[in-house]
This record gives sequence, structure tokens and C-alpha cells, in this order.
Amino acid sequence: MRLLLILAFLAAPILEIWLLIQVGQAFGGWAVFGLLLAGGVLGAWLVRREGRRAWRGLTEALNQGRLPDREPADTAVVVAGGVLLMIPGLLSDVAALLCLVPATRPLVRRAGAWLLARRLRTLAAAGGGPLGGSAFPFGDSPFGGPGGPSGAPGGTPGGTPGGTVIHGQVVHDDEDEPGRSTVPDRRELGGS
Repeated sequence: MRLLLILAFLAAPILEIWLLIQVGQAFGGWAVFGLLLAGGVLGAWLVRREGRRAWRGLTEALNQGRLPDREPADTAVVVAGGVLLMIPGLLSDVAALLCLVPATRPLVRRAGAWLLARRLRTLAAAGGGPLGGSAFPFGDSPFGGPGGPSGAPGGTPGGTPGGTVIHGQVVHDDEDEPGRSTVPDRRELGGS
């Protein structure tokens, strides 16, 4: 998967340049310039309009007291479309328009949700999160199965998280003596 992403990032600029050259040879340099300019203007207008619509949907959901469902995903897709429009090129403009046009945005949103769910399933199956350890350190995975590789929520046998245990004492402010610090010293914590 990583190799595929690296190849895509390397191939995308080459394809963009090749496509611009082909369109420039067929229609002229001014046509290419006009297409890029029109794509930028249309994209800026669509980002502004659809960004407002997505933000309005998000605030309406929050004002109605319901948890936003698709509004955050729509906002993310609109932002991704705006970023793609900033990249000069015809292929990136087509991808941006797919993200920005209301008719195709649900398809992009579903594809993104599918990719995210697939990645989370892979992490849960491997027993590791992006920063190491369990992908779901505080309980069972929403995709079935335990959070850690050993069956325990924290990923260690017996269900207790690993690490150093520091014994201490609770010091209440109302029991303080004048001139005594509320922070326990090492002897009170069991240290030497």
C-alpha cells in the first residue's frame, strides 16, 4: 500500500505535465492557461459556496443537539477539494471537482470512509496502532476482537497495563500545616 502511494505521488506530477503538453499541442498554450484559470476561478467559487453549506450543516446539527453524522466528512472532502484546486494541473482539477460538486461528493465520502475503515481493520488485526501498541488501547475494537494482541484491553496478559507503578499518598489541602508543602517528598512516595 505504501509503495502504491509513493508511486502515485511520483507519477501524478509526470501525468499532469504530460497532459498539459498534450492539451497545449492540441489547442494551444492560451487554451491550457485558460483552462487552468477557469478551473481555479470555478474551484474557488465552489469551495466558498460548498464550504459555507458544509459549515452550515455542521452548526445546524450541533444546534439541534444531535451528533453530526456526515457533516464533518463533507467538510473534510470540501477542504481536500480546495487543496487539490490549489495544485496547478488538469487531473488535480478533475479530482477537486469530484470532491466539490454536490452530486459526486457522497461517492468520494464513501470511498474515504471505506479506506479509513479498511485501515482501522488492518491496524486492529495487527494489534498495533500508528504509534505502536494496541490500535484500541481502552477496550475492544469496534470491528470485533480484543484491543490488544493478548486479549487484554491494554495488550498485556492479565488485563493490567504495563509500566512502572508509583505508590503515593493523597495530601488534602485542608489538613495542611502552615509552612508545609502540599507536594509530598520522596519519602512519602515510598522512595529512598
